[in-house]
Amino acid sequence: MENLFQVAIDGPAAAGKSTVAKIAAKKLGFVYIDTGAMYRSLTFKALSENVNLNDSHQLKQLLDRTEIQLVHDELGQKVYVDGEDVTERIRYPDVTKQVSLVSSYEEVRTEMVARQRKLAESCSVVMDGRDIGTHVLPNAQVKIFLIASVDERAVRRYREEELKGRHPSMESLRAAIALRDKKDMEREVSPLVKAEDAIALDTTSLSIEEVVSQILHYVKEKQLS
Repeated sequence: MENLFQVAIDGPAAAGKSTVAKIAAKKLGFVYIDTGAMYRSLTFKALSENVNLNDSHQLKQLLDRTEIQLVHDELGQKVYVDGEDVTERIRYPDVTKQVSLVSSYEEVRTEMVARQRKLAESCSVVMDGRDIGTHVLPNAQVKIFLIASVDERAVRRYREEELKGRHPSMESLRAAIALRDKKDMEREVSPLVKAEDAIALDTTSLSIEEVVSQILHYVKEKQLS
């Protein structure tokens, strides 16, 4: 499959990865793969079944018997866990609070990465997460590392929550994002880090359209080289 193209988008929580990755994928005609949704799906199921989140072996066993599907339609991506639509549910605070822990275990990540790489073997993809350029798709033709200030990311997350009818305090969002950054960067397995050949893109003062435009520019530049 010589003509397959991979775009890896990494960055911290609420940096805008999923939003821009979805739009970029659509404009490029590529398939969008939200790796964070996969870890959120496992976290959701573990919480639903009262699985011990501190036991990596139990989580791996749960993952082995869990089907996670990312389904694309005209309205965007839907996430299914064993046939149940959990697209909205996996974004609730209880899942958000624990997903960093669940995604920190080596045996869980090994299985997830295998699934993610398999998805990228059959089509051109835009994949976003925390370790896509460094670990999941190390040979991606274009690697982007999005960054934004904690304050800006808290504002973005607040707007997302507001659209869903929830109104968390801005201070709690700032604290949660800062804590998530710390956990993601300090975890032993596949920590959040910029790949050496990734392009750093500060989105703090950029609109979604401007960020997408820059990504498309880098992709087209690489395709023509």
